[in-house]
Amino acid sequence: MTKATADRLLLPDVLKGVAVLLMIQVHLMELFARQDVYNSLAGKISLFLGGPPAAPVFMAVMGYFIAKQGADVMKNIFRGIRLIVYGFLLNIGLNLHLLYHILTGELDLNPLTYILGVDILFLAGLSLILISLIRLLIHDSLVAWLAVLLVVALSATFLPAGMERNQWTDYVFAYFFLDVPWSYFPLLPWLVYPLAGYCFFLFSGKYLKNVTNRQLLMATLAGLIPFVLFFRNGFSITVDLPAYYHHNFIYILWAMLFLGLWTMLLRQVTLWIPSGSLTGFLLWTGRNVTAFYVFQWLLIGNLATAYYKSAGGWELVWWFVGITVVTGLLVRAYQEGMKFYRLRVNDDVLK
Repeated sequence: MTKATADRLLLPDVLKGVAVLLMIQVHLMELFARQDVYNSLAGKISLFLGGPPAAPVFMAVMGYFIAKQGADVMKNIFRGIRLIVYGFLLNIGLNLHLLYHILTGELDLNPLTYILGVDILFLAGLSLILISLIRLLIHDSLVAWLAVLLVVALSATFLPAGMERNQWTDYVFAYFFLDVPWSYFPLLPWLVYPLAGYCFFLFSGKYLKNVTNRQLLMATLAGLIPFVLFFRNGFSITVDLPAYYHHNFIYILWAMLFLGLWTMLLRQVTLWIPSGSLTGFLLWTGRNVTAFYVFQWLLIGNLATAYYKSAGGWELVWWFVGITVVTGLLVRAYQEGMKFYRLRVNDDVLK
């Protein structure tokens, strides 16, 4: 394997590793930070870092690997269903403390908005299923995939505004497009990011094989100009969470520019710092991103019921360090447990 190939293989894991760490800090900002901290410049920077560099990057990398792996359609559909089931289980798990207080009558809240909240695992599962079905029709035609991407992106501008009618259909449509408070990552507009990753894989295989570093640099500088020009608008949408979760076509274009620039930045980082404890931790985190995401939410979600909106700036830093360390230990324990389980299963089979 050449060094260039190895660097390309490192990059997706680094992107995912950074993304999940940024998700941890933004979850702490949303749930633990005092209101004055949340409204401060530091709070807005935290929200921004938990925006385009986090969920969009995670979903784009997922789309890239859907295209790269080319797995059987039924296998992908079952994987998608499994992710959706995990999403429901995670919603219950991370809200156990809150649900207890709701069931005992201490809090007057609607439990369904927490159990059925549209988090990123639902988006990942639905995206995997839908992309696999679309591939049956258009195979790997780059033009056709770009057309699908454009249709999905444009549809975000024309979606009807959400209205809480307390009807069961609200809970169903929230997974697809409805703008309601518990819909964080609906399929529209968020499907654009795995589609973008899918299209990038096809595009890179066709046109980027012989691109030089100089050409990449020139493309990066060209993309930097419109990104900076529209940064203020993109930043303001990102830090307004309802607007961010249900953003429009213009924001999608800006976020796509960000994805390209962010990828180039982390590509350079992996070239400059190819090995070391930090890079190794990011790689390990990226390779175990689902487990890392689940465990950090189980910790933050249940602790938030007790520490909601109570932490100052430095307290958030210590919370971040603590949650990250404990999550890492839980992921490691989970890995060791799975290894032991597989050994026991194999041993039982041999007997």
